[in-house]
Amino acid sequence: MIPATHVLVPTAEQLPDPRYAAGRGYLAACTLGIPAQPTVDAVTRDLERWRDGRASAAEYTAVVERARGHAATLLGTTSERVALGSQVSVFTALAAASAPAGAEVLCVDGDFSSIVAPFLARDDLRVRHVPLARLADEVRPSTWLVSFSLVQSATGEVADAASVVAAARAAGALTLVDTTQATGWLPTTGLDADLVVCHAYKWLSAPRGAAFLAVGDRALDEITPLTAGWYSGDDPWASCYGPDLYLAEGARRFDVSPAWHAWAGAEAALGIAAGRDTAAVQAYDVGLANDFRARLDLAPSDSAIVTWPDAEGCDLAALTAGGLVASGRAGRARLAFHVWNDAEDVELAARALGR
Repeated sequence: MIPATHVLVPTAEQLPDPRYAAGRGYLAACTLGIPAQPTVDAVTRDLERWRDGRASAAEYTAVVERARGHAATLLGTTSERVALGSQVSVFTALAAASAPAGAEVLCVDGDFSSIVAPFLARDDLRVRHVPLARLADEVRPSTWLVSFSLVQSATGEVADAASVVAAARAAGALTLVDTTQATGWLPTTGLDADLVVCHAYKWLSAPRGAAFLAVGDRALDEITPLTAGWYSGDDPWASCYGPDLYLAEGARRFDVSPAWHAWAGAEAALGIAAGRDTAAVQAYDVGLANDFRARLDLAPSDSAIVTWPDAEGCDLAALTAGGLVASGRAGRARLAFHVWNDAEDVELAARALGR
């Protein structure tokens, strides 16, 4: 049997977390997280068991269900409210496919395509794009759903989710919030949205291919589970064959058959994140980010992501030449500070830019 992962969780005073061996100079959690040693151990153990013919589908189910519980903790809900899948866009597509013809969907201008493109793929929906700062004000009585990232991928801006959700609820609209750039460094337990979707391969440092969705009452009633398969019933092992449709009572009706090897690592990674004091992580990450902003004469922010104009990519090239791992998006250089970073990383990045 693949064992549960039991790890010691560092306190706020023990950050940076020493279990991330490649943390020095790695400033790209917003692109791809790096695994903690317990995650590496879990993936290695899983591959060895698979290689040796000792892995079994039934045992993977236990791994996946533990991961579901960790995801529920991270989103402040219960396991019965959480669906598991592989990609954010697949969950978004369920909402897009369920929208009535002619429905209005409100999005943020420049938001990540996984929570925009599925709506645009339908030519009978009215999709409006507005600035993030005006999102709550732009909700209308005609709006069917508001789709937005809690933290913007290109800029690092943090949405006022409470105001947006309140405006949507007052207008009778559904809300879909993507927390992929938030969960792991920003508390995401009180969003109160109808659909909250997250991919775990960034700030949560899980293998790519593990995503999850929290589903509220209204969404459970109104979203059609078009990806239903053998894993969508209350007991997947009794849902393997037709001719009947087997749907779970709760959110697992939206489950996509799990990519087992990804979830072997995700169970470990999500367990680490779920055991942390996320508010302490937020203070730590944002503190480092603001220290770096000060070195660039940028105003302080509430985000762990730092971006600035870099249309020609010169600053990104300088960071890379300095041995740091960073990223560029939408004509901006982009750094992310997380639990494996410390003040030395701030100094290295500033020095690479001559600041």
